Amino acid sequence: MTQPAASAPAGAPTETPDARTPDARTLAAFEAAKGFMPVDEGLALYAAAADAAAALRLPLLEVGTYCGRSTILLAAAARAAGTVAVTVDHHRGSEEQQPGWEYHDPEVVDPEVGRMDTLPTFRRTLHAAGLEDHVIAVVGRSPQVAGVWGKQVGLVFIDGGHTDEHASADYEGWAPHLAPGGLLVIHDVFPDPADGGQAPYRVYRRALTSGAFTEVSATGSLRVLRRTESAASG
Repeated sequence: MTQPAASAPAGAPTETPDARTPDARTLAAFEAAKGFMPVDEGLALYAAAADAAAALRLPLLEVGTYCGRSTILLAAAARAAGTVAVTVDHHRGSEEQQPGWEYHDPEVVDPEVGRMDTLPTFRRTLHAAGLEDHVIAVVGRSPQVAGVWGKQVGLVFIDGGHTDEHASADYEGWAPHLAPGGLLVIHDVFPDPADGGQAPYRVYRRALTSGAFTEVSATGSLRVLRRTESAASG
């Protein structure tokens, strides 16, 4: 005879999922995806996305899709809150991903046109993670997309080009669309020039000195800021 399952003693604590931590499938998909973000920064990004999505129920927007590693986290957080992740990229690669540079990956070069094309890899990444229905992928250049965007967002994640021109354009284009109380997340912020490029760091400092943002957290090179004023980009 089958014995009934034992129940927890009355008053015993029960484990509940942490809404600010991705589930096992999401984390495994993130770790398997092509990309550069380390796990600790990924967990911090997911926590920020989960907070913003739960509080504001607005889209979560990413600048710089690449192959979808970080998109997985935003999409999972959006799914849990009943909203959507939007990711913007021209899919031709940023400056440091071109041939001859440190982060170039010949596996994502389209042999027919001889240029990078990360879009097919990105689509496979989302399919493997089971998150295709929770992402809107916009193929285009960030300033052009921002210029026609007409809706507030609950989070802006800046992880696109790392020159001053591109990082500044991403900030100027998307910060005005961030709802009050929303989160601005900036990747590859290196205060010490010996650790990396300075364009994202300068954008981070610009946001803070604008008076429109306060810092929420710092994990590795990931900075999370909250919009507290209605000022645009500072």
